[in-house]
Amino acid sequence: MMLPFLQLMMPGEQDTTQVVAAEAAETASGDGLNFLDMAMNGGWLMIPLLLLSLVAVYIFAERYVVIHRARKDAPYFMDRIREYLADGKNEAAIRVCQQTKAPYAAMIEKGISRLGKPTADIQAAIENVGNLQVAQMEKGFTMLATISSGAPMIGFLGTVTGMIRAFYDMSQAGSSADITLLSAGIYQALTTTVAGLIVGILAMFAYNYLVSELDKVVNEMEAKTLEFMDLIQK
Repeated sequence: MMLPFLQLMMPGEQDTTQVVAAEAAETASGDGLNFLDMAMNGGWLMIPLLLLSLVAVYIFAERYVVIHRARKDAPYFMDRIREYLADGKNEAAIRVCQQTKAPYAAMIEKGISRLGKPTADIQAAIENVGNLQVAQMEKGFTMLATISSGAPMIGFLGTVTGMIRAFYDMSQAGSSADITLLSAGIYQALTTTVAGLIVGILAMFAYNYLVSELDKVVNEMEAKTLEFMDLIQK
């Protein structure tokens, strides 16, 4: 006698279980947070952070191309310079330097143009050209470093303004204040903080990467300078 009763109850229990599971699934798959929604609700400070991120991307891409081109080595460059100088063909050696796009070529060209003068003067002239070459390749580095440190500060500013907004709304609401008033300001504060940290961290890594690549170019310039100085001293 119990079996038909259980059979009648089981479908209802199954329906209840299905309803509960459906509600849980709907809750789990509800409107979640995404970065675009966070950015739209982060307040006006998200605008300068967006601009800083675009500037950082532009500087990194442009400087990467410049430094990558500077790292391209010209095969047999010093061999040709050595051959022309040995034959006394200084003008031909200068033309080789002018046809070579590497930064050390401009340094060697300056050194060849100063042949006949004291070695110290030649080396000083080469170093001056090298400093100018490095300064040209470092354009934008200061801005990128500023973004890496300034973007988190703007994010923290958003934290402060968001918290001020939250407590101001709470004070204006008085006894009718609820948690939603406080959460809106905190939401904005945390959003700008995250955005500022993201922009700052990416800019910092980009800056350090470019610096490391530039160091490789500088080492190559120094190596070519030493090789040239040894050549003319022989």
